[in-house]
Amino acid sequence: MSDLGNAFTTAFGLIAKLDPQMAEIVVLSLKVSLTAACLAALIGLPLGAALAVTRFPGRRGVIVVMNALMGLPPVVVGLLVYLMLTNQGPLGSFQLLYTPTAMIIAQTILITPIIAALARQTVEDLDNEYEEQLRAFGLTTFERIQTLLYEGRMRLTTAFLAGFGRAIAEVGAIIIVGGNINHVTRTMTTAIALETSRGEFALALALGMILLALALGINAVLTSLQPAPNAAPRFGARL
Repeated sequence: MSDLGNAFTTAFGLIAKLDPQMAEIVVLSLKVSLTAACLAALIGLPLGAALAVTRFPGRRGVIVVMNALMGLPPVVVGLLVYLMLTNQGPLGSFQLLYTPTAMIIAQTILITPIIAALARQTVEDLDNEYEEQLRAFGLTTFERIQTLLYEGRMRLTTAFLAGFGRAIAEVGAIIIVGGNINHVTRTMTTAIALETSRGEFALALALGMILLALALGINAVLTSLQPAPNAAPRFGARL
């Protein structure tokens, strides 16, 4: 018990004094996950909105596949990205393996289906709710998608935060393509795994507390962004 108490005391000390090693790991984790979340949003939000508004043969099958990809195993994503970036792979000439870029690619692939699926549901709900108003404006499909994305921006922020939360907690894919190299690709989750395996719990606990704080913060923001009931859209202001 005394060893555990000392580990917690040391962990709080690392956080209080902003230990340089810990800060470096946290900053890299945030850079990688935020970049991946932004890229995934650029892909997933329009994709989800287009799928919500358009109708075509096989649409239901596409939705089923996209929803299934929300549970894509991270180690499978890591393996596929590794095979693409290894020297024998099609992108091996770019020498991206074991770099932060490789981790961003893996996280982007992992969370894009999450953001796209959540965006599709949000935009489809808005489209059904305000179908008459949208039809009255005589919008094209592209304008309809653009308008619904704008009007649902607060709700869609929750999709972005959900993707970021998934990315920041990821370990399987990024340890495969990043290699957990000190000062290069070591993130909070991979550092926690390494330090725990070494029996060095202070840094692991400090990083774990920061991850928990981020999770609580993200959930608090998600809750605050929930739309007010019966809130009316402002299509006229947008158009």
